Amino acid sequence: MEQSYTLEKIEYFLEARQQYESILGMLCSEKFIGEEHGVIEGWLRTEGNELCRRLLQGHLDRLAAEESVKDVVIDAKGLEHREHRFNTSRQLMTVFGEVTVRRIKYSKPGKRSLFPLDAMLNLPEDKYSHGLQKIVAEEASKGSFDSCVEVVRRDTGGVVPKLQAEQLVSKIAKDFAGYYSTKRVTAKPEKNSLLALTTDGKGVVMRPEGLRQATRNAQLKSENKLKTRLSKGEKANRKRMATVASVYYVARHFRSAEQIMGESEENAAAKPRPTDKRVWASIERDADVVVGDLFDEALRRDPELKMTWVLLVDGQQQQLNNIRARIREHNLAGHVTLILDFIHVLEYLWSAAYCFHPEGSQKAEDWVRERALRILNGKSSHVAAGIRSSASKMKLKLADRAAADKCSDYLLKYSSMLRYDKYLKEGFPIATGVIEGACRHLVKDRMDITGARWGLTGAEAVLKLRSLSSSGDMDQYWQYHTKQELLRNHKVRYMDFSVATAA
Repeated sequence: MEQSYTLEKIEYFLEARQQYESILGMLCSEKFIGEEHGVIEGWLRTEGNELCRRLLQGHLDRLAAEESVKDVVIDAKGLEHREHRFNTSRQLMTVFGEVTVRRIKYSKPGKRSLFPLDAMLNLPEDKYSHGLQKIVAEEASKGSFDSCVEVVRRDTGGVVPKLQAEQLVSKIAKDFAGYYSTKRVTAKPEKNSLLALTTDGKGVVMRPEGLRQATRNAQLKSENKLKTRLSKGEKANRKRMATVASVYYVARHFRSAEQIMGESEENAAAKPRPTDKRVWASIERDADVVVGDLFDEALRRDPELKMTWVLLVDGQQQQLNNIRARIREHNLAGHVTLILDFIHVLEYLWSAAYCFHPEGSQKAEDWVRERALRILNGKSSHVAAGIRSSASKMKLKLADRAAADKCSDYLLKYSSMLRYDKYLKEGFPIATGVIEGACRHLVKDRMDITGARWGLTGAEAVLKLRSLSSSGDMDQYWQYHTKQELLRNHKVRYMDFSVATAA
């Protein structure tokens, strides 16, 4: 489309034109002849940022010059703001650098002033533009705040100090719950796919004020062995548990016990990948609340209960209590299949094996393989009885058979969730790899950075941002978040927003 430019409009961009002519002149000169492309690239990056900054400044200057004076601006309470003042300014730090926003201020004695141009531009309450804030959110969710500040300094024309970066992250994450409560379900799972739910926990080292009361009390009673670092076992009283949850679709995966244990020459079909996977973590909210969110997300996807639900657990008792409470609350008894993670079962079997055979021996491995196959074929109670009987026949002392008894108790206690023969025939997953990976990625990889000690608010905000990124929702969330910013920072302050911001 052909554009026409008047001299009157171009004058706002004279400084930008000067910068462009300067860049063009330098590129046409002999300055860069013989230089490596990286040198030219770096120079253009810096000078290009300044060009964009001047273009943005010119646009803002034009808006300020053309902003029409209103006789009155009415606030949300119906109060008339008639006094006005031209060219009141504020600074805005952007991805290109700092610019000045000039606008008309409308005031009424004793009341907060109104700035319709701020509202039209959806300017933030602080000085950092939404574009710069998004970079801070993305970088702080990936690495330390120090590295976040450095990336902003290195890759943009803006500057954000560390304290301000931490504060921005907390503000940015505030719409997390609202976004997911309104997000529409658009993905359509493949026919006969499963709806999988899973949850687990991962500890995060906290500052004392961020610990739960019981943990804080235990910390106060403990004495550190070393002055410069925490010794083994001492971190337990410095951690607060983050609850991790995930909901996703997955195609059924049919295989035999022998295929799982490598006893069959027939290869199983390739493991299907989860689709439309949402993962999230919270350290601020209690585990039972996060489990409630887990079921809410599942019901949002399958409100009419047309899909088959499978819920993978690790056997932690409080986790099971929370899950069963939600099943009762939503009348889902008989609709949700609880499956105990098979990897946890193998760990108990290996511990028991060393009661009978030397660690690392072929006999121990054969012992585990044989019993694992029987458990996968639905014989967990028989295996439990056999392990206990073997320990008695060998007349092992209580201490020597403790792991065997513990394994037997575990298999009997959770026998209702060990129907692997049935699960395999139905094509159900039997391992919690998704949630184990989420615990590592969402929590450990970011929160366990050497020397990190978290405050509760900051840790929760970072986990929310990492959850958004991992679920592929950051861009949609950002659109939602900026709309909420417009609402709470501007729209709520005017009786009629469209009238107040009309040119």
